[in-house]
Amino acid sequence: MKSNPKQPTFAAVTTVIMLFVFVGMLSMSFMNNSQDDKKKKPWVVLEKSKAMKNPVKADATSLSKGKELYTKHCKSCHGSAGKGDGPKAKELDTPTGDFTDKSFQAQTEGEIFYKAKEGRDDMPSFKKKLPEDEDIWTIVNYVRSLSGAK
Repeated sequence: MKSNPKQPTFAAVTTVIMLFVFVGMLSMSFMNNSQDDKKKKPWVVLEKSKAMKNPVKADATSLSKGKELYTKHCKSCHGSAGKGDGPKAKELDTPTGDFTDKSFQAQTEGEIFYKAKEGRDDMPSFKKKLPEDEDIWTIVNYVRSLSGAK
């Protein structure tokens, strides 16, 4: 039986299929590595932001307002207790963090304020949603209270 030069051979078709499978697996590997890099990427905060002091006293009024704002803007991702287990957390590419964790609580109030205000990756910026800095500071007070920190 004579082969038709216009029809590819079985070996040629198999080679092309295997090439597509290899390229697909390779691109998936790069995508996974890119997501792993996002999870590991440190969040750099400028020294001047780290040094910022919270002008809002962490009293009952501030904590109540902070909890109200947290519930409205943060709870869906960060969870009721701030453990990063909110209903939307599973949809995100980057970890939400655990506000009760010692490493989170070791951050300065300025760092927490900066991260909430500026945002990064899946964490939205609250510059427009909460244009009054005082509101963000009350949230800082509230998340500080989640682990019993003063």
